[in-house]
Amino acid sequence: MGRYFVEFVYDGTDYHGWQIQPNGNSVQEELQKALSTILRQSISVVGAGRTDTGVHARRMTAHFETDTEVDCIQLVYKLNRLLPRDIAVRSVFPVAGDMHARFSATLRTYHYYIHTSKNPFLRKYSCEMHFDLDFDLMNKAAGYLLEVEDFGSFCKAHSDVKTTLCDVSEAVWVRDGENAWHFRISANRFLRNMVRAVVGTLIEVGRHRLTLEQFREVVASGNRSSAGESMPGNALFLEDVKY
Repeated sequence: MGRYFVEFVYDGTDYHGWQIQPNGNSVQEELQKALSTILRQSISVVGAGRTDTGVHARRMTAHFETDTEVDCIQLVYKLNRLLPRDIAVRSVFPVAGDMHARFSATLRTYHYYIHTSKNPFLRKYSCEMHFDLDFDLMNKAAGYLLEVEDFGSFCKAHSDVKTTLCDVSEAVWVRDGENAWHFRISANRFLRNMVRAVVGTLIEVGRHRLTLEQFREVVASGNRSSAGESMPGNALFLEDVKY
């Protein structure tokens, strides 16, 4: 039995997230269906993470196992012929049997995009803001995230995670143009809804509705209801996964 990694990208607009859902189409379902068809056996795939409804990935990794001999170059070609146009496979390669797409990952990076003036060409993949934001203050608040470990304040309520501890190694707002920015955050792991909740709370800081001290209190509280609102999923990208 051989184990393989699949590296791929997708536009999540028309999907109910990565994970298979009983009442909606998912990226995992499409990938499993295509692999099962090509390899002529039932294939299960395990992804590096669980992106939510509407969230995109510029680099996602999944693994699968098969007892069939795999021509990786041909498999990439056949997958891209069979998969919908909003999912593209970049590579397939064999890995050691103990390599795991989710648990072997050491670093994940997300980008969240916003723009501060109306732009019809950004609306599908960026969140339009209708007020002035203090990005210098937002970056000071973001820097505090590197000093803490518990991110319970940014975890979706009633989540089944065993721990809310994360090691955030980067959190910064980057200017992309005159009215366009993205928030870049890297960590060893992320909680469900964490990035969108962090961004929503930093937006409150940028609007001067939260002081830096109040932001620190929100983080320390461990209470999701004290943090900002969850931002829309269409502007969030899983940017990279490292092993």
